[in-house]
Amino acid sequence: MFPSDTTLDVREHTMAVLPVGSTEQHGPFLPLATDAVIAWTIASEIAKAHPVRLLAPIQFSCSQEHAGWAGTVSITARTLISVVTDIADSLRRNGITKLVLVNGHGGNYVLSNIVQEGEGLALFPGRDDWAFAREKAGIETSAYSDMHAGELETSILLHAHPDLVRPGYETADHLAEDRRHMLTLGLAPYTSSGVIGRPSLASARKGQLLLAGLTESFRHYLDLFGLGDAPA
Repeated sequence: MFPSDTTLDVREHTMAVLPVGSTEQHGPFLPLATDAVIAWTIASEIAKAHPVRLLAPIQFSCSQEHAGWAGTVSITARTLISVVTDIADSLRRNGITKLVLVNGHGGNYVLSNIVQEGEGLALFPGRDDWAFAREKAGIETSAYSDMHAGELETSILLHAHPDLVRPGYETADHLAEDRRHMLTLGLAPYTSSGVIGRPSLASARKGQLLLAGLTESFRHYLDLFGLGDAPA
């Protein structure tokens, strides 16, 4: 999960995409790197279709709610703020004045504040972007119910990285509709497997359509920064 560009390849870019993932449990059938892989995959598809520089992913972030499972590694919100803002500052000194954070982990709430407080920053996918892609792909589980290692995440990996999906997702469905104290208690009281969603409904075709929908939706972010007519 590293870009192959040389310095000559990126010298004309003024906008970059930074995948932000996590290292945390995703049940017994998806890898710990799921969120980083998904963020990288989305950002890679965007870079193929649009004139943006693809950056290597951040693989550790705010996963404290998954601390009850082996393999989870977290950093604090203040550390993530420092890392992302330092990257944005460094890019700006090299002529890239627009940076889109491609977030693959729902617990990275602080990314919204980084964008809110910064300049030339955006966060993708937003709620509307996900809604558009989910509808395009025919995702059956609601966005709330499809929280973790469910239909959406499993579908993307089945399409883009099927070698990373182990057997067992077909029978791993688990819903937890009342999660009102998750920030306080973490995820463990709501699932013994680490799964909240219906991965049995996942398919490679849905994953393909999800990525196509997100790539299409990214056009709005080019328009936001005045790059909508730039050649891909």
